[in-house]
Amino acid sequence: MAGTLPPHGRLVNIGTHNLALYTHGPKPKSSTEPVVLFISGVASDALNWQAVVRQLSPLSIRTYTYDRSGYNNSEDSPLVPTAENVALELSLLIEKAPITNPLILVGHSWAGVLTLEYIHLKGVSRIAGLVLVDANHETAPLVMDVADPVLWKVAEGCEPYNAWGVEAEHKLTQEEWDVFRAVETTPRFKDIEQKEDFGNYFPSFEVLRKKEMGKKNPIVGDKPVYVIAGTRSRDWQGLYNAGVAKGQGTEEERAHVRKLIQEVDAKNEALMKEFLKMSTKSELVFARESGHFVQMTQPEVVVDGVRWVLENLPKSA
Repeated sequence: MAGTLPPHGRLVNIGTHNLALYTHGPKPKSSTEPVVLFISGVASDALNWQAVVRQLSPLSIRTYTYDRSGYNNSEDSPLVPTAENVALELSLLIEKAPITNPLILVGHSWAGVLTLEYIHLKGVSRIAGLVLVDANHETAPLVMDVADPVLWKVAEGCEPYNAWGVEAEHKLTQEEWDVFRAVETTPRFKDIEQKEDFGNYFPSFEVLRKKEMGKKNPIVGDKPVYVIAGTRSRDWQGLYNAGVAKGQGTEEERAHVRKLIQEVDAKNEALMKEFLKMSTKSELVFARESGHFVQMTQPEVVVDGVRWVLENLPKSA
């Protein structure tokens, strides 16, 4: 059962069910003016982009957010939420809405995989540029383990948003934050979170790697790609501190986690540099005051990314 649509939202029938699409900003001046489409990470809906959308207003650009199947105002899908199926449903949403202008895709976390699956499915003809927000590269699980069992044993029972610092540092309004948190506590959210995060998230990386899309780089040619690296050590240090404050973890386990924290930012930076190869025109920036959820704690960095893409569009565009 879906929630209550706000005035700027509507349900789009993609053939099997309805997805909730939210429209922000003015109507494009022409059919060639780019629009922005936000793609959320695993276990996340449109609500995490609210601060970015608000700060994009001065750019006077049309933007879209949407809830994936099973989240918030979107209906459940008959399909298993694999990355391939999520990309398929995204392509159907774009087609049926319809969104016909060139797309600046802005994706966080798992959206790194979802965006590549969309490109594999539909090509790059509709894409004007990309902003990748601490996105997951296809090789990420081979390099760093975000589900490291020792890390989570030390942090057992700690509330992640609080430990990560997102609770204290987010740039949402209090009302937006309260709604964001309330939606994530619903049984319906927990159900789709379980299906995505614990059933289909990790397998999606290997599925994408087998497609060897990196061999086609620069896969988007000269279309601008802006890559934002979050400071992952902030999140893991927060989890570590919260767990230690509760007296959790042996000294050996704590030492293991400290080593993870020391190494994670360099590993993440190397992964982000892989994304730069997607285009002949790319840029890497670091969100030094954010962990993984840059769009909520430093939304201005994402806005800068959209602005950079607009300023670096190929002359033919």
